[in-house]
Amino acid sequence: MIIRSQSTSVKLGFEEASLRIPIDRIMPLRAVSSAVKKSVKYGQIAASIAEVGIIEPPVVARDAADPTSFHLLDGHLRVEIERERGSTEIVCLVATDDEAFTYNKRISRIATIQEHRMILNAVRKGVSEERMARALNVDIASIRKKRNLLVGICPEVVDLLKDRHVPIQVFTELRFMKPVRQVEATLAMITMNRFTVSYARSLVASTPDDQLVAGKPRRVPGLTDDQVATMQRESENVDRQLRAVEQSYSADQLDLMLAAGYVNRLLGNARVVRYLAQHHADILAEFQKLTEMQRAA
Repeated sequence: MIIRSQSTSVKLGFEEASLRIPIDRIMPLRAVSSAVKKSVKYGQIAASIAEVGIIEPPVVARDAADPTSFHLLDGHLRVEIERERGSTEIVCLVATDDEAFTYNKRISRIATIQEHRMILNAVRKGVSEERMARALNVDIASIRKKRNLLVGICPEVVDLLKDRHVPIQVFTELRFMKPVRQVEATLAMITMNRFTVSYARSLVASTPDDQLVAGKPRRVPGLTDDQVATMQRESENVDRQLRAVEQSYSADQLDLMLAAGYVNRLLGNARVVRYLAQHHADILAEFQKLTEMQRAA
């Protein structure tokens, strides 16, 4: 058998060449408010442009009536910053479609450990800490803190948190604990989906002394030894309960799916629904709530 393929033309989403467009020919879809201009994000973008220029060009689409005019689809802050800097032109990508809602609709924020590795990579390539601080609009102490993020953190914890957004101070709290306890605390944060500094501090406070790093006592002010011992016991109980829930969760979820499917089939039978409505209205109401919750999920 001979299979013949038909060539299909693929429409390009952008014009093949970027254009240097006068800023006064670009019509924004929204105005950049004064509150946005005072935000941290706006300041960081402005500092980055001043230090290294625009890396990602704004996206525009030609006006249907006037091809020399353009609608700004993405990059409002970049264009406004260039306008305030006194620039009269800006390099843009020209989209062939004027649909704007898809641009930057799903942004993947860089994880904390990934940012640390990027900083190390930049330092190895000769980029000074001072220049990175200027480009990110932060003080140099922040850059150094991110550079030394994983000092005292065991490799297992690094692997567990490599793709997660974790406050830098959480790593400071983890350093008070020995490697085995670091892993236990990290697993607890992942299970609870809580990566706050306060939760990390509570885990440190409930850690026995023999699992803390020597010379780094860490106690919450105002707590007595008896209170700390109670916190440790409660923390151990919670850990055991979480493990028990994890072991039975899959079986419970399967039972729930089977039961919900059976109830859906019952409610699909008009005779059954009529009988329940006449003799067991309360049971019918609960069955209907169950099916509604399943649909919402």
